[in-house]
Amino acid sequence: MKKFLMAGLVLALAACSTTSPDVIQRGDAQRLSTVQDAVVINVRQVTVEGTQSGIGGVAGGVAGGVAGSSVGGHREAVVVGVLGAVAGAVVGNVAERAATREQALEIMVQLRNGERRAIVQAQGKESFQPGDQVVLISSGGTTRVARTQSVQPPVPQPRS
Repeated sequence: MKKFLMAGLVLALAACSTTSPDVIQRGDAQRLSTVQDAVVINVRQVTVEGTQSGIGGVAGGVAGGVAGSSVGGHREAVVVGVLGAVAGAVVGNVAERAATREQALEIMVQLRNGERRAIVQAQGKESFQPGDQVVLISSGGTTRVARTQSVQPPVPQPRS
């Protein structure tokens, strides 16, 4: 039961964080971003490794220590409690890494000036193919790729 509680805690904490390009962080709202036009050259699936903040290890260690300390007499409880804490910390750390791992895209683009850039971002609602017109939106040290439509300047209408 305690293992399920610990796994649930780790998953709940992992759900609090997102790198989705479809979710804008509160601090980025109403902030001016730079935008560059580009064309997609290549797209490939990648996996972003999960984090190890220590929360999973601490939670697992506490759960394992408590569970282990309830086994046997006083001496056995101490030994099994320590072993349970170590095992719980390892399991909690692995669970945190697995819960925070995500599928992403590495999108290689070419800017109008010929320079090339590669951006890794979480898989969002948009799909990208080579040749797609996109914009790179940079703000606060992060950059994301978004689809765009080619915008043609309006054709002037003759005055009558």
